[in-house]
Amino acid sequence: MIEPKKRGAEMAVVPAEVKRPRTELVAAAQSQLSAMGPPRSSSLQAPIMLLSGHEGEVYCCKFHPNGATLASSGYDRLILLWNVYGDCENYATLKGHSGAVMELHYNTDGSLLFSASTDKTVCVWDSETGERVKRLKGHTSFVNSCFPARRGPQLACTGSDDGTVKLWDIRKKASVHTFQNTYQVLSVTFNDTSDQIISGGIDNDIKVWDLRQNKLIYSMQGHGDSVTGLSLSADGSYLLSNSMDNSVRVWDIRPFAPKERCVKIFQGNVHNFEKNLLRCSWSSDGSKIAAGSADRFVYIWDTTSRRILYKLPGHAGSVNEVVFHPEEPIVLSGSTGGERPPTNPAPLTLPVRMLTKSRSRRMVAQATAPV
Repeated sequence: MIEPKKRGAEMAVVPAEVKRPRTELVAAAQSQLSAMGPPRSSSLQAPIMLLSGHEGEVYCCKFHPNGATLASSGYDRLILLWNVYGDCENYATLKGHSGAVMELHYNTDGSLLFSASTDKTVCVWDSETGERVKRLKGHTSFVNSCFPARRGPQLACTGSDDGTVKLWDIRKKASVHTFQNTYQVLSVTFNDTSDQIISGGIDNDIKVWDLRQNKLIYSMQGHGDSVTGLSLSADGSYLLSNSMDNSVRVWDIRPFAPKERCVKIFQGNVHNFEKNLLRCSWSSDGSKIAAGSADRFVYIWDTTSRRILYKLPGHAGSVNEVVFHPEEPIVLSGSTGGERPPTNPAPLTLPVRMLTKSRSRRMVAQATAPV
């Protein structure tokens, strides 16, 4: 009788395995999910990445056509090249302009980068090596805008405060042709086939210049103030314009379109006393548009319904440019406003902002969830 009692005592020392109730397992799984957050919709390292490095206002920024890198520039005259993924390192700085850079554009295959500046020139850069391969001189005042041809010979068009629109062939030293406008030109773009240049400026009208006839063929009226940004849709059928009258418009620029070419008006974004050249852009599939705004928000609209899909905060000053990533639901925005430098800068390993708020202006890449 004694022996079995001893065995029972020994067995009592070992704690019995308690089966966890199913309810506890579910609760643990839910807490893990909430810690992870909602599922990510892009390959960005974090939902918002802050790219700090410029020492002045950021006027322009563009994704490379392959979506892996981007370029930004502005008041500090420097063009910074960044990686889009990972820590978004600034891997190169292009120097050469002696005035603020007002606009940037990659050509179709991304091999060249075009930059327009207040030093009255347009520079053409090799985006791989960072070398300046061409400097286009001819304007007599600030160059506000430039745009490379989508196909064919490497042409570029430019618009300037000298009231001219110029056509350039980068294989030649001087401009190929000059169109004389009455007032300052703030934004230019080609049509899809690059046989027309479209310009907007302080006379409120959008003008279409024919390169075969070398003359103005028609104007589009509707805006009540200066046109600060133009963008051609991916299929080349529609033109987007941003104006100081606080509206963004879509125009039908197809041949033989009705006389009234303005097909849609979007509202929400604003311009202010700063009179910055706020740009606009299309998403790659044409389903969304975006525009800069002086109220520090990034505005994104649905093209069909004209509804504001996103009004994204984060900038401390006027948002001068907003562009869409060519493949992923990511938008890139550059702004005027800066933040005061912190007394004790945080280390470079912050989880969301890879650099601290140094004396630089802000450029934010934001991931947007699909609607």
